[in-house]
This record gives sequence, C-alpha cells and structure tokens, in this order.
Amino acid sequence: MPNLKGNTWKSQLGSKIILTLTALALLPFTAILVVEGQSEAHDPGPRTDPPDAGTMISGLTANQQAFFTAGEADFLQTESVTGTVPNTGAGLGPRFNAESCGACHPQPAAGGTSPSPNSPTPGAAAPNPEVAAATDQGATNTIPDFITANGPVREARFILTSTGTPDGGVHDLYTITGRTDAKGCKIAQPNFARAEQQNNITFRIPTPVFGAGLIEAIQDSTIIANMNANARFKHSVGITGVPNTSANDGTITRFGWKAQNKSLLMFAGEAYNLEMGVTNNLFTQERDETPGCVFNGTPEDQINFDSGQAAPDTLVITDLQRFEAFMTFLAPPRQSTTGIPGNPPASSIANGQKQFNSIGCELCHTTSLQTSKSSVAALSNQTASLFSDLLLHHMGPGLADGIVQGAAAGDQFRTAPLWGLGQRLFFLHDGRTTDLLQAIQDHSSQAGNGYPASEANTVINNFNDLSSSNQQDLLNFLRSL
Repeated sequence: MPNLKGNTWKSQLGSKIILTLTALALLPFTAILVVEGQSEAHDPGPRTDPPDAGTMISGLTANQQAFFTAGEADFLQTESVTGTVPNTGAGLGPRFNAESCGACHPQPAAGGTSPSPNSPTPGAAAPNPEVAAATDQGATNTIPDFITANGPVREARFILTSTGTPDGGVHDLYTITGRTDAKGCKIAQPNFARAEQQNNITFRIPTPVFGAGLIEAIQDSTIIANMNANARFKHSVGITGVPNTSANDGTITRFGWKAQNKSLLMFAGEAYNLEMGVTNNLFTQERDETPGCVFNGTPEDQINFDSGQAAPDTLVITDLQRFEAFMTFLAPPRQSTTGIPGNPPASSIANGQKQFNSIGCELCHTTSLQTSKSSVAALSNQTASLFSDLLLHHMGPGLADGIVQGAAAGDQFRTAPLWGLGQRLFFLHDGRTTDLLQAIQDHSSQAGNGYPASEANTVINNFNDLSSSNQQDLLNFLRSL
C-alpha cells in the first residue's frame, strides 16, 4: 500500500530547508521547497528522440494490416466541401474546426495530440493548423484570440445557451463562407468574443488515440475491480472515482476527456461530424442546414456499395470504419529514457516511478490494466500500460469546465492515460500549459463555486513534500513515458 502520510520536511531532507511561496508557474500560494545546494525541480521538456508511436500493433493479420494502412490514409486526408479541391475528400462544413483528423492528432505522430511535430526545433510547437484553415480556399473567417500559431489545437464549447439553459456542445470555430468550393454560402461564425466576456466558454484539446484498441478491449469488470481495490484507503485520502456509463446499455464509456463516448466508432463518428462537419452513418444530419450551405447528399460518408474492390475490401467500408480500424490497431507509445533533456540517469527514472507510486499518483493513474479475450487476437489478454483507471474524478473548481456529459459533472474528468506523455507539448483538457510541473500543481484546488475539493489534493500535497531531487526524478520518469 502506498505511503501517503509523508515525512516531516526536516527528517525527509536532512538539510536546511527554506519554505517559500511562489506564483512562478504554479497555482497561487502553492508551497514549494527550495533546498540549500539544490536547484528547484523543473519540467525537463518533451523528449527529442524519434517518436516510438504511430505504428500498428504487432501480431496483426495481413488483412488487418491493410485496413490499418487504409485507415491511416483516411485519417490524414484533407477534406474540402465537395471534393473538387485536388487531393481532398468531400463533406467539409458547413461549420468545422479542422480539415482532417491528422490536423488535430499529429504530435508526435499520427494518432497523437496537438500540434504538428514538423517544427525546426525538436519538441517545439509548429504552426497550429487551425490558423491556416481559417482562410483556406478563400474562406473569410476571423481567427478567435484563443487560437494562436504556436498554441494548441482547440475546440470551443459554450457552457450555457443564450436563454441560460445548459449547453455544453461544440461551437465550431469556422464556416465555409467565402470558400471557392462553397459559393453562395453565407453563415456567420459564433460570437466567441461575447462568450469570453461572459465567461461562457471552455476549451478542449485533442486526446491521443494511441493504444485505443487496447483500451476498448478492457472489460468493464476489470475497471470495476480496479476501482474497488483498496477502496477504503482511496476514500480516506479523498479519491472516489466512478465510471461514466452509457444511458442505453449501462456499460462503461471510456473515450474522450469525460469518458463520454462508448466506442471508437462512436468517438470517430462524433469527431467527424463535430470537428469537420462531415455527416455519416452515426450522425446523419448537417448541424447547420442553412439554404445555400448544404452541397452534398447526406450522409456524406456512407458504405461504398459499388466499389468493385477485391478482398480485403478496404474501400467498400465507410471512412468511420477505416478511422476505427486505424485507431483499433494503433500501437501504444513505448517508454524511453532516450532524448529526455538533461539526460537523467536510469536511476533517476526508477526512483521517479517509485515516488510516483509512493505519493499516490498510481491510485488514479493505474499503471496497467489487462485486456480480455478479443475478436482480434493481437488485442487478446494484453497488458495495457496506460497509467489510467478510466474513471471520472472530481478535480475541483480549478479545472472545472462546467460541462456535464453523461454521468460526468462539470468538474469531473476521466483520468488521462499517461502513455506518450514524454513527447506531449500541451497539458490538461484545455491545453492551458506546456509545463508538466504546472499541470501537476493544477490538479489541486479547494472546494468552491459549487464544486467539491479536488480528489488529488492529498497527492499534490505529498508531491510538494518531496525533496527537490525526488520531485525532479518523478518529472523525469513522466517524461520517459
């Protein structure tokens, strides 16, 4: 059982300690330690080694590999309105956030998070693809102030409607108005400036989909058993995670920031419609049916009954099914100690994992869960080292976004899987920081604004009680994932 009691600063460090208060990259009034003769712990930054991600899992059949490859091609394909722009598919808009799945999920490889890895300096943010999308093909969109060239890819959600009732839905950044492939369409962007003035807007960045097939293959009973493990102890330190569930069949949902989506197919269908405006067999209607702005029959993505393709028929299925195949067969990132800035020794990584477990991080960020027997042999009985319990946890007013999704309240979020964290550039659901230390501190907040205290408060207090060197080792360990 992890030791969450901590030690006194004097006995733990055995050296002179100065307790300071700082606002530098931390929450207001967060206590940190400055130890005589030691430097303050800091995020070493994203690993600069080549990404060990974006490839297919091992053990796939030849046909499964073919569907992965076809799915990856679709995942990266740019969409236009009618498909008349060279090398594009059809169906963009009338409202959209991006022009391809790959635009939102490129870091550090296809299937990751934002932004693009194609930057002059390894690990540095490249221009946000949402900036170019605003005016592509002559579009006349204004770029909102929360979308910047070197900032994260974001979607915007309004908390309340104009009548004061709960909203929570995605309000797309852009429209196809002015595009050369959408002549005659005249619709306006949402009033994001007013929403910001009214504190009625919240943001999400893309969640990585690495290893998603393994996550889908974990049985509900495994998640519940892990939730119940050491339940009394978890409750004693304020951790009370619960699953989000489907309103239809009652099973555990597990994809998205609030675990709001049941399956990868649903995850793909929702994103295709919400982020790119492409209607499909799961979301069959356009979200905006303004006359003059609907150019294609719906659903725009559907089974190609007349492909004439020989088996394996990767063309007869829908884009959604190809996206699903790509994500299902996408391998998880592997841990690596190569490329961590500062070149910490293996002993630092090992001690960092020890500290991660001892202070209680592992109580929510469960190191691994086991998959069950799957119809895909390569996914059967595998250890998924995702560092997540896939449960919802109250994170308090500091991270609350006011959005209710299924059983997830306005301050509840799914424990984010940490595999691949070593090469991420932006953290937390809204991409508010690039500093891993800041992200850790932001897990802590006291009750207020109608929300309970964060379930992570005790763990963050334990982190702050660590010596500077142990904090640094823990950060180095996280950057190895």
